[in-house]
Amino acid sequence: MNVPDGFATVTPYIFVDQADAYVRFLSDAFGALEIGRSTTPDGSIANCQMKFDTTTIMVSEASSEFPASSAAFYLYVANAHEAVARAIEAGATKIMDVADMPYNDRQGGVRDASGNIWWLSQRLVDEPYFKR
Repeated sequence: MNVPDGFATVTPYIFVDQADAYVRFLSDAFGALEIGRSTTPDGSIANCQMKFDTTTIMVSEASSEFPASSAAFYLYVANAHEAVARAIEAGATKIMDVADMPYNDRQGGVRDASGNIWWLSQRLVDEPYFKR
């Protein structure tokens, strides 16, 4: 099985209204880097690949055939407080204050304009969530 560099076996693929604005939000809020884009004849995004450090997601303009979808994403960040503030500045709405969680993450939550939830999580220890 071949999986392209930067992609995972399961890669999130979301459909949003105003995909151009959403791609800018991902860049402004989370520092995601656009690594590829294809467009339809009318210029809207057919597929835009956005890289978050070690993970890539795909974004497309919603249509009647593929309506807007929403999801929840768990994004590891270096500093949860700064990440939440940056996301809000880029247009997200806070849904959970940053707090230390019992599973050793410092985490806050935001909802983007497309309805997606982003859990912005700073790992506080260098160990797995669960020990076997």
